Amino acid sequence: MTAFRLLLVVMFLGITAYTVPVGIADGWNLVPLFFGAIADHNWQGQFNLDFMCMLALSGLWTAWRCRFSLAGIGLGVVALFMGTPFQAIHLLVLMARARGDMVRVLIGADRAAHPAR
Repeated sequence: MTAFRLLLVVMFLGITAYTVPVGIADGWNLVPLFFGAIADHNWQGQFNLDFMCMLALSGLWTAWRCRFSLAGIGLGVVALFMGTPFQAIHLLVLMARARGDMVRVLIGADRAAHPAR
């Protein structure tokens, strides 16, 4: 678990250290660039579409884990738009709360306690 926690910290710090200078230099309006590459039907667009699908899965898992409660849906939307920085911190918090029990981290404490639900 220590290695996984370290990986999450490295991911968070790495993507944040990369994102901040790019946002300052190029601006924070990523949407036209992101979807423009998809519309151009090139490899960058293919990567962006694949990445967007992974972000959607991340958001859906986050909302599902919280049983699609209002808070869970809100966290899912944050996961969709914030990607790795959010999900790395989110997993670290969940791991701390679950005291390393990855079943509780992945499916939630209530589902882990009552698997038939």
